[in-house]
Amino acid sequence: MLLTSFPAGPLQANCYFVSRGPGAGCAIVDPGMDALEGVRQVVAEHNLRPAAVLVTHGHFDHMWNAQDVAAEYDCPVWIHPADRHLLSDPMAAISGQSAAMLRSQLGMTDMPEFAEPADVRDAVDGAEIEVDGLTFTVDHVPGHTPGTVFYRVDYDGPEDVSQIMFSGDFLFAGSIGRTDLTGGSHDEMQASLRDRVLPLPDDVVVLPGHGGQTSIGRERATNPFLAEVAS
Repeated sequence: MLLTSFPAGPLQANCYFVSRGPGAGCAIVDPGMDALEGVRQVVAEHNLRPAAVLVTHGHFDHMWNAQDVAAEYDCPVWIHPADRHLLSDPMAAISGQSAAMLRSQLGMTDMPEFAEPADVRDAVDGAEIEVDGLTFTVDHVPGHTPGTVFYRVDYDGPEDVSQIMFSGDFLFAGSIGRTDLTGGSHDEMQASLRDRVLPLPDDVVVLPGHGGQTSIGRERATNPFLAEVAS
């Protein structure tokens, strides 16, 4: 299995690539702000054939270049239906005042125009997405946004790991995603953590949307938010 990534844009959102190996079809997870050139470099370096864009949620730092990547490589974009509208209007997830502050922080005078990619598919709970011999399972975990999902894929490398989980902004090393933005819900986040994360095996590696990797076992032992819902 080939697995690589780079942090994209001013918010350093992780963009991931996963395939059976060099020269194979790959999934690209969360091609966010300023990710397109990095995507081109990784694809060329490993001779990859992008076959799917997997979006964990509709916040702009995770989907900014989804349309561009999908158009350049003629592949579908997978996103949960509850966040699909954010593909064409990402600022709908941020209040007007917060959006203005964000544009100022990023040095943006005008927002670019967004539109849905030509081929958008529903990443609904339990869906299985086939990408050149790899199967990604979708888990719907609302809380950060109504349509937040994570993607799990079996791992066949030498390490003692059963699956890789791409968690977006749902679960981080030592923390969880914020719930105070438009569409966020503390109660839904707690239910998602309790019902969808705690049952997972300890050897699942978690690759979050920001920061370094962790594992379910490590988070079960050290993450205060998981400890809260487990008690």
